[in-house]
Amino acid sequence: MYRSPDRLIIIDADGTVIDAFAAIGQAFTRHGMDIGDLERFQKRRNLFKYLGGLKEFPRNLAKHFGKRGHKGLLNTLTEVYREEASLYPGMAELIGDLLCTPDIRVGVVTRNVTHEPKKTLESLFARHGLDVGRLDFLHHIPLRDEKTPYFKAVRRQLDINPARAFACGDEPKDFAAAVGAGMHPFIVSYGFEDFARLTRKYAIPEDIISQSPLELCRRVRHGLQINNGYSAG
Repeated sequence: MYRSPDRLIIIDADGTVIDAFAAIGQAFTRHGMDIGDLERFQKRRNLFKYLGGLKEFPRNLAKHFGKRGHKGLLNTLTEVYREEASLYPGMAELIGDLLCTPDIRVGVVTRNVTHEPKKTLESLFARHGLDVGRLDFLHHIPLRDEKTPYFKAVRRQLDINPARAFACGDEPKDFAAAVGAGMHPFIVSYGFEDFARLTRKYAIPEDIISQSPLELCRRVRHGLQINNGYSAG
């Protein structure tokens, strides 16, 4: 039925493997803006999340809107991502091990809003000893687009059994995209969404949610039977 015996894992970049909150916070600080703490950041929606929430919003709004302010912030965010932003603990090793496993196809998807997002991720990953050229794919998905068609297209192009396909993400849309594409979801609650919203508002099963980067690494290693560095503890 499926020509490929391989497994597939699609990895979301920002908030799942990249500490996007820290990077955005650094960029905002350099422009005199305060993004607040992670707990409050996770509770904001849409515009408020990226401009700093109700408390900081008026000041951030004045600075952010306007061509010079917007352009300057975007330039700074790009610089921070490429030169300073970090992967969460254990992620470089996990991705490296995935890339070294012959029957696992590995790809990254991102909604990164920096200049030339693929170049940004190339620089960031290279600082962690990872070559994005070894990935099976790196897709930038515009904010307005749904992820499900991309996930389906990749799986079908590689002709991989959905029972052998996985996707990691940090938002409800990542969960919906994985399920919609017939894939197994790994969801995290340390990125752009918190555990309470994921479980209570979006009814995502708590058993598939990792509450720390190292927990996600353990889940992925166990689920895909990658034993390098795996610990059941």
